[in-house]
Amino acid sequence: MRAVVQRVYDASVSVGGSIVGSIQKGLLVYLGVHGDDNSLDSDYITKKILRMRVYPEDEKPMHLSVIDVGGSLLIISQFTLFGSLIRGNRPDYFSAAKPQGARPLYDEVCEKCAEYVTVEKGIFGEHMKVTYTNDGPVTLIVTSDHLSHHT
Repeated sequence: MRAVVQRVYDASVSVGGSIVGSIQKGLLVYLGVHGDDNSLDSDYITKKILRMRVYPEDEKPMHLSVIDVGGSLLIISQFTLFGSLIRGNRPDYFSAAKPQGARPLYDEVCEKCAEYVTVEKGIFGEHMKVTYTNDGPVTLIVTSDHLSHHT
């Protein structure tokens, strides 16, 4: 799995002109699922997102997690995180999970995160418009590529 995580003041996602998810202070998460991913990946990514220390406390600029500050998550499915431009200028998505494999793992991450913070989502597989105000900016990439089941 791959996640691009941005600290935001606010974020929303619209489908067909209607807002389907929105948060105030929190993290905007673009989440991509690889064809070889499984629950080990969702556990790893979930823990990293929830525990990453990206909020300031006193003189420490990166000391608190989204849980610590009472923030929320907006999680957007993003198969393009596994796009490859190795063979030209048009990305291929051969390593991205097919929707029937990706959706359960995307839902799993959302459900696990929702045990600790408020989670808003986009609509899986739909064309979405995402609007946000980046805070910092703070943008991090989290990947489970190093787990042993990946080749």
